[in-house]
Formats: sequence, structure tokens, C-alpha cells
Amino acid sequence: MKKISIVLVLLLGISAYLQNPSLTSHSVDSQASSNNQSVSRAFNSHLSNIQVLGSGQVSRILRDDNQGRRHQKFILHLPSGQSLLIAHNIDLAPRIKDLKKGDSIEFYGEYEWNSKGGIVHWTHHDPSGRHIDGWLKHNSRMYH
Repeated sequence: MKKISIVLVLLLGISAYLQNPSLTSHSVDSQASSNNQSVSRAFNSHLSNIQVLGSGQVSRILRDDNQGRRHQKFILHLPSGQSLLIAHNIDLAPRIKDLKKGDSIEFYGEYEWNSKGGIVHWTHHDPSGRHIDGWLKHNSRMYH
């Protein structure tokens, strides 16, 4: 039953994304902050593999993960108080070079649940075209 619920939530999310052109990477300024609810719902329901849109402030910048595919990692503090780890693949997308604590970030990517608030990854395009493209937005610049 839990697997069916997860599949239904995922299908509804994909359907909403495909039917809503306002969720494209070019017109998200006002929507990201109001869509943090998808992150909260995924966290509270212990869901993973869910596309989420949101925004937050950088509370901590972590060292890059250089094992396997390289990832720029940082923690966002969401308006709800939830923390969220962003793992941005810098082998497939540009690094955010001037990122600092307190900066605002908008994001669209795949959420993975954990007890600390969760992780968002797939914040880049998929060169093979099999996964929904994600992105980060910092200082009006898109990274994907």
C-alpha cells in the first residue's frame, strides 16, 4: 500500500509539472517560496524520489564531495525551520562560485528523505534524457 501511495504522489507531481508551464526554470521567482510545502510533505511522510520546488537561505557550506561524481554541498534553512541538504552535481552543471552563508537559493530537484530534513539532488539536466531536469537559482542566475 505504501508503494502505491508513493507511486501515486510521484505521478501526480510529474503530471502537475508537465501541465504547468509556470514550473519551468525560467519563471519561478514567486513560486519557489510558496512551494516549500512539497518539501515539508515529503519530509513528514518519509517520501523519497519526489520532485520538489522551493527556496531557502544557505545556513552552511560543506566541502565538496569528490568521490565518484563531484557534488557541491550546502545546507539550506527553509522558512518552515526545516534544514535541507543540497547535493549539486558539478560534473554535469556549473558550480555556484560566489555562494556564501545567508544567500537565497531557489531549487528544483529530486528529494530523498532522511531524519535530518532530507536531501535534494538532480539539480541539473540529465544528459541521457531519462530524468526530469532540475536546477538551482542564485542571484538571478540559473545553474542546470
